[in-house]
Amino acid sequence: MLTKNQKVELVKTLTEKIKAAKSAIFLDYKGLKVKDLTELKKNLRKSGVEYVVVRKTLLDLAFKDAGIKDVDVKSMEGQIALSLSNEDEVAGAKIIDVFSKTNENVKMLGGVLGTEIMDAKQAKALAKVPSKEELLAKLVGTLNAPVSGFVNVLAGNLRGLVQVLKTVSEKK
Repeated sequence: MLTKNQKVELVKTLTEKIKAAKSAIFLDYKGLKVKDLTELKKNLRKSGVEYVVVRKTLLDLAFKDAGIKDVDVKSMEGQIALSLSNEDEVAGAKIIDVFSKTNENVKMLGGVLGTEIMDAKQAKALAKVPSKEELLAKLVGTLNAPVSGFVNVLAGNLRGLVQVLKTVSEKK
């Protein structure tokens, strides 16, 4: 059992983590085996996502202290855990969504993106959004397409010239 001072420190630490996070996803992990939970934590950690389990009351206080007042963790059913993503907004949602497909004991309950509250449906939709790296790669490909097309057009003219010169030299 934590003392009051320990709880205050825990709420303070959690508040700072929530403020620093780009997104937070709530999940119910009731009935999850330890082996599966360890695998989920490992997958989250690889992507820079922190997994936190705290009492609902303390989690509620931390969100209120972070300035996100509309979150009602106490009304959520089951054992609540929180994934905090500091680097990529969609990483936590993606990992939890993929994991929940193979393990029915994990359920996404909602989340917070910046300061906007999401329900479970919105959190699952967030999981479908491409990551920042994927979007940047698509942008680079889009920007590169006209340039490579232009290069191919120029190369085509040169190829044509080379073919004409080759044909002329073969006739002589």
